[in-house]
Amino acid sequence: FRVSVLPTAHGEKVAMRLLDPKIGLMGFEQLGLSGKNLDILKRGIAKPFGMILLTGPTGSGKTTTLYAILNTVNQEGINIISLEDPVEYYIEGVNQSQIRPEIDYTFASGLRSILRQDPDVIMVGEIRDEETASLAVHAALTGHIVFSTLHTNDAIGVIPRLLDMKVGGFLLPSVINVAIAQRLLRRLCEHCKKPVAAEDHIRQIIELELESITEATKKEYNLSKELMIYKAPGCKYCANKGTQGRIAIYEMLEMSSELEKIILGVVSETKIREEAKRQGMITMKQDGIIKALQGLVSFEEVMGAVE
Repeated sequence: FRVSVLPTAHGEKVAMRLLDPKIGLMGFEQLGLSGKNLDILKRGIAKPFGMILLTGPTGSGKTTTLYAILNTVNQEGINIISLEDPVEYYIEGVNQSQIRPEIDYTFASGLRSILRQDPDVIMVGEIRDEETASLAVHAALTGHIVFSTLHTNDAIGVIPRLLDMKVGGFLLPSVINVAIAQRLLRRLCEHCKKPVAAEDHIRQIIELELESITEATKKEYNLSKELMIYKAPGCKYCANKGTQGRIAIYEMLEMSSELEKIILGVVSETKIREEAKRQGMITMKQDGIIKALQGLVSFEEVMGAVE
């Protein structure tokens, strides 16, 4: 577990994050990855070098997704080293190291040490400063796969964030395999959820978001033309909450030659977004709506997370 203590006028306020080791290592489908997004992630992992960067606010499930990715590449003969703050779950076969700033063992100094350990795969818990960013990029360019996290609002925001950290723009197309943004939503209870017809204003929002999704992708996700959403009133199985567990919604930016041209020019988030959508990127909002139509989450929960 993680503990945070804050002094207040009436005494100490304590917040705890309980980490269940039983659910630490989840499969991609359990996390909410499927279809096109899962294909993009698998392509990024399969490349011989480069970075896969996850972004999202605290508590959005980034670490859980990182562990799922690490578990996928965790095979005999592959030297995987992680640098974490702290180590939340232990993975057999992975060399996990925890930073200790009080003795100057930071993400940056730890990463320098890792690069002398002949790693194949490197996981850095978070890129927080220019030095760590520079070292992570160097590692990716010298034949390593690097997994890490950043704090940005969406997948496209990874590019200007790295530029702010003084990473050369000419390096980004070569170093970024996939940028992933995610949010964590409550999963509807399987026992009490029921389909209902979407109201007119909800239908309009859904139809607008689905317009830019190809028919092949809609078919891949088994989307019905009836546009039914789901409600869960609560039952004995979910303690009358209507939800059980969590699931993530994702947005994935895969590097391409067209995006490379934009990044090597005058970087514009608007142009990057337009090109990504032209290439068929599924936004977090669209992924959430797809999951709402599949009965995994409520429509209201999706809109609250992405608006």
